[in-house]
Amino acid sequence: METRDMLWSGWGDPARATPLPETVVGLLRDLLGVRPAAAPPVPLDGIAVPEPRLPDAVLAALAGAAGGPGHVRTDPEARIRHTRGKSTPDLLRVRAGEVADAPDAVVLPGSHDEVLAVLAACAEHGVAVVPFGGGTSVVGGLAPEGVDAFVTLDLRRMDALVSVDPVSRTAVLQPGLRAPDAERLLREHGFTLGHFPQSYEWATIGGFAAARSSGQASAGYGRFDDMVAGLTVATPEGTLDLGRAPKSAAGPDLRQLVLGSEGAFGVITSVTARVRPVPEAAAYEGWRFPSFERGAAALPRLAQDGPPPVVLRLSDETETMIGLADPAAIGAAPPGAAGCLAVLGYEGTPGEIEARRAAAGAVLAAAGGEPLGAGPGEKWEHGRFNAPYLRDSLLDAGAFAETLETAAFWSGIPALYEAVRAALIRELSGAGTPPLVMCHISHVYPAGASLYFTVVSAQGADDAVAHWARAKHAANDAIIAAGGTISHHHGVGTDHRDWYAREIGPLGMEVLRAVKARVDPRGILNPGILVEAGPPRAVPHKE
Repeated sequence: METRDMLWSGWGDPARATPLPETVVGLLRDLLGVRPAAAPPVPLDGIAVPEPRLPDAVLAALAGAAGGPGHVRTDPEARIRHTRGKSTPDLLRVRAGEVADAPDAVVLPGSHDEVLAVLAACAEHGVAVVPFGGGTSVVGGLAPEGVDAFVTLDLRRMDALVSVDPVSRTAVLQPGLRAPDAERLLREHGFTLGHFPQSYEWATIGGFAAARSSGQASAGYGRFDDMVAGLTVATPEGTLDLGRAPKSAAGPDLRQLVLGSEGAFGVITSVTARVRPVPEAAAYEGWRFPSFERGAAALPRLAQDGPPPVVLRLSDETETMIGLADPAAIGAAPPGAAGCLAVLGYEGTPGEIEARRAAAGAVLAAAGGEPLGAGPGEKWEHGRFNAPYLRDSLLDAGAFAETLETAAFWSGIPALYEAVRAALIRELSGAGTPPLVMCHISHVYPAGASLYFTVVSAQGADDAVAHWARAKHAANDAIIAAGGTISHHHGVGTDHRDWYAREIGPLGMEVLRAVKARVDPRGILNPGILVEAGPPRAVPHKE
């Protein structure tokens, strides 16, 4: 099927990128000290891309492995579009024309065997390999370290729904299948994954598995790693076929070793996922709590004792007031927006939905919640994939906007929330103008929840990327000190690697290094991602 490319200098579909209203630009100027960007983004055809560092013999070997020279691209546009991911620092750098770390080639294999052949060729020639699905990483997951040359392994040709088992309610999907296409194909069989992260419109099945993605309906469907029943993985040392049954007592579950490994241990070439029948109906609603503290205390009552909605989210006071789904509404709080907004979603038959709404409503009302009706929930559902486009518009206006997330047990959520907020405000306050720091609880479990922070500030006169790096490091330190995990669903990449090492400890890192040494002895798989890169591998220079 045809695969669209994302906007090279921003998020998603260029046709959906719209400028901020002048009233919002004025608010950013008055409240945060935002000033227009010093220069417009460099146009795509104005970016100078370094010459590929791969000799002709290596390019020929890659073409032979991937099914022909048409599946190995070295043109500047392809390489720019595969440079880094979609974090704000990634975008600021590419908008400035900084692509020194562009891949030397983009390789497009069409099968598991071709992936194996590409990995064998890269291992033989000492060329690093970065698996690429939708390119939506925001944690440095597509920027290898310590390499002389690397290729991006774009899996877009592997985009099929291979099979559906309606008895077991499982489906076999290829890794390059984009989420909307997977959903469309599954619905032809009457099934759904129910997996709708904010990256849904562009992310792929392989990326969901490699990064332990979590969708907005995780309260009902679980995370993507909960859905995975089987995996096929290509490594430089051969194939891993994992998952003979839904559960097993036959030793440690190696599926869990691959899930979240971000391409550092192998390339996922097939995913067997649990699917569910398409629900007959869905409904969303809003509730207001007087404070984030009160709302955060109410959510575990539903998560632990039920009835659990499919969607269960809670915005803090600042995010409730701002409203991220609708740029035109920024600064114009809706009536009754004081306090904190909770959004709940339900699925099933109309009768089931009404019964669950009534039961959940009794729990929330007893915890101090006030029903707001369907309006706020439906507004969230309508705009739930829009925030990345708003981020691009903020960058265009000269603001800095970025996100980070973490998770903890319920008892630790209040302290974690305050610690991360304080670190971000402290590091990003400049010239007496503090940043706008918003947060919501995005995913809930019986034992705990995730916190998702959004930051908006002036870019400042100094290096905005370096300024954010200092703030992000401070927030990471605060997360570890407060007992949170360094990532709930964005992944590790290079941005979180050092804090991930602190989280799992020296022995845990030694275990990961041992696994990588066995499946990837030349160290070619996404070097520097998840674990630190080994010694650089020499590549012959072009003559």
